[in-house]
Amino acid sequence: MTSFDSATEVQEIVLAQDANHRQTLFAGHGLRMLAKSAYLCARQFAHNEVVMARVVDVQFLAPVAVGSALSLRAWVARVGRSSMTVCVHGLAEQAPGIPAELALQGLFEMVAVDAHGRPKAVPQAVNPNQEKTP
Repeated sequence: MTSFDSATEVQEIVLAQDANHRQTLFAGHGLRMLAKSAYLCARQFAHNEVVMARVVDVQFLAPVAVGSALSLRAWVARVGRSSMTVCVHGLAEQAPGIPAELALQGLFEMVAVDAHGRPKAVPQAVNPNQEKTP
C-alpha cells in the first residue's frame, strides 16, 4: 500500500565539513541525510514518534560535489500495523541551471512507537483514486 500524502522534501547543501578527501559528499553524511528524511516522512505520516528499525538498502549512484544543493524526497511506500517502508531519493543539483540528477537513494523500515518505546499502530494509507466501497 502506498501513501499518496506522505511525501516530504528536505533541502540540504553539501558543505566542506560534509566532504571526503575527494571533496564530494562523504557516504556517512549522505546516510545521515537519507535517514533524517526517512524519519521526518514516517513521523509526518504516522502522526506519532517513530524509530528506525532497519536500513534495507542505500545506494550512492553519483558523486555529489561540495556546494551542491541536495533535494531529499521521501515517501511511505508500504504500511504495516506499526511499521512503514520509506523510500528516499537524493537529487543533486551541482550548479544553478544544471538539471538535478539522482545521486543517492535509500530504503528504510520505520516503526511508530508509544511513550514506552513499544510499537504502536499507524493509520493505513488510502489511495485517493481507489474506488470507495459502501
